[in-house]
Amino acid sequence: MTSAPGRPHSIDETRERLLAQDYVADRRLATAVFLALSLERPLFLEGEPGTGKTEVAKALSRALSAELIRLQCHEGLDVNLAAYEWNYARQILEIRLGEAAHESREQIAAGLFSERFLIARPLLRALLPQPVRPVLLIDELDRADEPFEAYLLEVLAEFQITIPELTTIRAQFAPIVIITSNRTREIHDAVKRRCIYHWVDYPDAARELEIIRRRVPHAQESLARQIVAFVRELRGLDLYKLPGLSETIEWGRALLALDRTALDPQTIDDTLGVLLKYQDDLARVRGSEAARLLDSIGHATAAAERD
Repeated sequence: MTSAPGRPHSIDETRERLLAQDYVADRRLATAVFLALSLERPLFLEGEPGTGKTEVAKALSRALSAELIRLQCHEGLDVNLAAYEWNYARQILEIRLGEAAHESREQIAAGLFSERFLIARPLLRALLPQPVRPVLLIDELDRADEPFEAYLLEVLAEFQITIPELTTIRAQFAPIVIITSNRTREIHDAVKRRCIYHWVDYPDAARELEIIRRRVPHAQESLARQIVAFVRELRGLDLYKLPGLSETIEWGRALLALDRTALDPQTIDDTLGVLLKYQDDLARVRGSEAARLLDSIGHATAAAERD
């Protein structure tokens, strides 16, 4: 195994390989991915929910034919869930079998903390030998508690995990690490310093349209353009939660499921819950505001066609 099997050799190749997996990356994101692979540094992706951060890891794992190992962060995440834990049920069974065989306590204890009783969780699994370096996705780190960040530093700094009862396990080759954050809280600088940082923003109109073409391929071009224009109008409003790229894609699929070929006020009102997830936002947009936005994108499209 090489230190970086199958990695792209340029920024353009990085973009092309992501594009082959239907992930439309701009040049700055492709540059960050390329540098993370070349320098063997974790990639820290921060941005609003639904902007495609998690999808980067999924697309990259497919592009490299590598296993995607995902650690979904949440409040209360600890070492037992993130790195490893001992199989206590099997250990108890081993003790009982040893006692039945009249083994001494020393004989029984000697084998209890060995690899056969060790359960590897995502962080440890990513450090174990594999034919191709895996992609380790540490998703939504901002949801985890701050003490977990301190534990994560050892993994990011040395790509190793210390198991006090056993040994320190080091990766022969560093996994490809992608960390995401929705910035619900600030991540400690010590974590960020070990990473290549990139802010993932909402895509511009051209890139979002290309994404819709790829992810909702059966949508008519006129409908795809309307979808992108309407969502961009929504993002200009003062809403509690702006629709992300994932909501744009899902809305396109919903409209296809309803056999719609163009937007109309009634369809928008009926399907607005695919785009907006809070009642206050729905109440503000439904009805006259949705009709106004639709009228606005209609005038803009007509002006563009005249030009």
